[in-house]
Amino acid sequence: QVQVVESGGGLVQAGGSLRLSCEASGSIVGTNSMGWYRQAPGKQRELVATMTSGGSTNYADSMKGRFTISRDNAKNMVYLQMNSLKPEDTAVYYCRFTNFVTGVWGQGTQVTVSS
Repeated sequence: QVQVVESGGGLVQAGGSLRLSCEASGSIVGTNSMGWYRQAPGKQRELVATMTSGGSTNYADSMKGRFTISRDNAKNMVYLQMNSLKPEDTAVYYCRFTNFVTGVWGQGTQVTVSS
């Protein structure tokens, strides 16, 4: 089985930055994708960005230019650098790991952006 654990959320003022981290552990074999989704109160969970173990990225259009996803495959880590944060970025951010065997969600980390 695979587990993922997020860290790095918190409270930040509008215009500020945060870096989220996610570590995957367990039986990690083959190519995979790790990424970030978010869910704001009263809204559906939405894609932020994903990155395959081969380096291909996929961003939600609204995140391009402010958010950057990166990976350290040797450590099974994925990161999300968030800049120029806005109050509407307030949400629980979830890490997701997928491969040909499984898809796993983390518990989520709260990001709150104050105006």
